Amino acid sequence: MNGTILDDLVDLLGRWASGRGPLYLLLAARLRALVDDGVLAPGTTLPPDRTLARRLAVGRGTVVAAYDLLRQEGRLVRRQGSGTRVAPLDLPATRAADGVPADPLLQHLIHPPDGVRLLTCAAPPVPPAVLFEAYAEAGARLAGVRDLGYQPLGHPALRAALAAYYTGRGLPTAPEEIIVTTGAQQALTLLTGLLVAPGDTVLAEAPTYPGALEVFRHAAAVVKPATSIEDVRERPALAYFVPTARNPDGAVMDAPSRRRLATLAAAHDVPLVDDEVLAELCFSGETPPPVAAFGRGEQVITVGSLSKLVWGGLRVGWIRAAAPLVSRLARLRAVHDLGGEVFSQLAAVALLRRLDEVRAAQVRTLRARHDHLCAELRARLPSWTFEPALGGQTLWVRIPHGDADSFAQVALRHGVAVPPGRSFDPAGGHADRLRLHFLFPREELSRAVNNLAVAWRSYRPGGRTVSRHPLVV
Repeated sequence: MNGTILDDLVDLLGRWASGRGPLYLLLAARLRALVDDGVLAPGTTLPPDRTLARRLAVGRGTVVAAYDLLRQEGRLVRRQGSGTRVAPLDLPATRAADGVPADPLLQHLIHPPDGVRLLTCAAPPVPPAVLFEAYAEAGARLAGVRDLGYQPLGHPALRAALAAYYTGRGLPTAPEEIIVTTGAQQALTLLTGLLVAPGDTVLAEAPTYPGALEVFRHAAAVVKPATSIEDVRERPALAYFVPTARNPDGAVMDAPSRRRLATLAAAHDVPLVDDEVLAELCFSGETPPPVAAFGRGEQVITVGSLSKLVWGGLRVGWIRAAAPLVSRLARLRAVHDLGGEVFSQLAAVALLRRLDEVRAAQVRTLRARHDHLCAELRARLPSWTFEPALGGQTLWVRIPHGDADSFAQVALRHGVAVPPGRSFDPAGGHADRLRLHFLFPREELSRAVNNLAVAWRSYRPGGRTVSRHPLVV
């Protein structure tokens, strides 16, 4: 490799080895950041294992392990005879390879494909009328504000409203136990940054929300799948569960399991994140208590958001946790952005006052679209199997043969982007699964299923596809 290029990469890596944890994870974390930030462009050739190891004064195994981890995530391509390169932008969303693919949701948000129905991004696509009314109320309230607007903990009115919300759900909460964030994704990022060091173990369900897995991997954590609630006994640095209307399958954890989860977190002193982003979207119309309501310890941390209940563009989320942890999170938050945007927080206060109305309308719509999607799949793709969801916005579907990664490539060519199951599994399992959302109107869901059916008829696992039905709508 050209010495100047190698020197440039070493300079970009900087003080990559200064953190805690195994060297290969620290190296992978720095390379991952360079790829994700676009500093290392798609197609960039990286140094051979031995060459980079020699310059970094580490064993070759360290570089090999770092490269292989990033290959599994879909960020690098390694081929015998052609070396190691940064993966093309569209590879993680469409390829079939060994290991865990990167989250296609993030890929399609950053690089949306043209002319494709995105069944990857599950969030309400259109702001409802109630949101405009909430912003009108917030505008009137904003006229009386007389402060700088820098509030790392969040606006006091919203913190008070969220404290009342949790207290009403059986979890006594004070405003001091609430920090407002820019969506739940920032909440997960802040918690991971504070509680997880490189090389630490994070326990997560399989399947689970892929955006959380991306956060944990970006922190150079070792993410392990939870085969049961009892795995909390292993004392990871952090445990992540989605007990209510779980993404991707819409499952709802029963009350005894919630109690057991809270008890284990307390007994083994494990910070446990209860992701409640979809909790208000149970088709039963009843929202189960948060896991923290089943224990009085400080280990259970609750994360919530309005993005799935109201609109994806309403970037208001929060963390409910013990007051000392909230204070630490606020100091970390202040370093990043000094606090969230106030106007939306004031709108969120108005929305929380109308929560019952908002929830009823959204659940009614989602349940009808869920039933329509199930009926369309049974009619047009009878060999595909699934369990109806108990809530949320997505259906977890099994294909009878082949693998979801390769089928996703075929579906993309037929105008539909679907996320393959391995993106939702910390260990890269569930290769025979797809996640389909039911947020589109019924007519659009029908067209998407029709395109999937056409793609399925042309799909040949391990071989070329045959287009016998050229008309795709």
